[in-house]
Amino acid sequence: MKIGKYEIKHPIIQGGMGVGISWDKLAGTVSLEGGLGVISAVGTGYYKTEDFNIKTRKNKPVDVINFYSKEALTAIIDNARKICGDAPLACNVLYAINDYGRVVKDACEAGINMIITGAGLPTNMPEFTKDFPDVALIPIVSSARALKLICKKWKRYNKLPDAVIVEGPKSGGHQGFTYEQCFQEEYQLENIVPEVIEESKNWGDLPIIAAGGIWDKNDIDKFLAMGCSGVQMATRFIGTFECDADAQFKKVLIDAKEEDIQLMKSPVGLPARGVMTKLQESMEDGTAPKVACVSNCVAPCNRGREAKIVGYCIADRLGAAYKGDLDTGLFFSGSNGYRLDKLISVHELMEKLTKGE
Repeated sequence: MKIGKYEIKHPIIQGGMGVGISWDKLAGTVSLEGGLGVISAVGTGYYKTEDFNIKTRKNKPVDVINFYSKEALTAIIDNARKICGDAPLACNVLYAINDYGRVVKDACEAGINMIITGAGLPTNMPEFTKDFPDVALIPIVSSARALKLICKKWKRYNKLPDAVIVEGPKSGGHQGFTYEQCFQEEYQLENIVPEVIEESKNWGDLPIIAAGGIWDKNDIDKFLAMGCSGVQMATRFIGTFECDADAQFKKVLIDAKEEDIQLMKSPVGLPARGVMTKLQESMEDGTAPKVACVSNCVAPCNRGREAKIVGYCIADRLGAAYKGDLDTGLFFSGSNGYRLDKLISVHELMEKLTKGE
């Protein structure tokens, strides 16, 4: 699979997962094994906080500059490089975050090869990478209409996407659909991929990457046969030894049943998929942690206003999950997360995905 100037041995992108689920160990190892490792830029202020000049309050990074720490992101990218060498490495930067442009530049200055952006339409993405012409830009879309809009807007920068990720409604975390659309046939991945491929033909030969609910080699082969250049998978990589998540996080998914993985409301304003745990129970009985915006992580939350309406702070709860807090953590998962039954190495997983189980 070729994206921009970069060759990736296997047509598999490991999806970016924050806070702290895909950082140096996971992303570096995936790239080492011939896939594309993706570092999440979300919540880098939680990464070895004591080693960097990160201001915290009650063990939480204070405000945007600390929650999206440049120093920590640079260290994560450097440490991933120690694992994968010169192999291509990507960074996922959500469009909905505060300081989006600054974080994109931070990743580019740290030597990242590709930027992946979803959670909104990144219509001005090329503006922040004009000093880094070798960095490949990969937007995530949920419709052909979204791709058309992005390509039209990017024309003013004389730039087109180097690849496009099409994400269906079975992915973990935030969805690009309404709650109702997530269950409607017309919005399922296999039905939106052909429309995006058709639209992409109007803009040249854009590699199309399918994402959301992809689990095994059969799924990969299915989307490659449809005309995709590759797939993105996130949740399955949580079930690896190298995944940066706490052992308790991995156990939550391994112990989860199919009915435990559900859509929930989010302060971002989109439905999000994760494992129903003690957090949701405490929100119902009124014992959930008090919402007080410390990190100011995403623009749509309006400094905690939306969090108070929904009942939880997404930065705090994802931070708690990263630390393995089973009582107050928010554990995102794709719809297939319940299929994880044990931990294996990234090497073994890549073998399964490329050769079959």
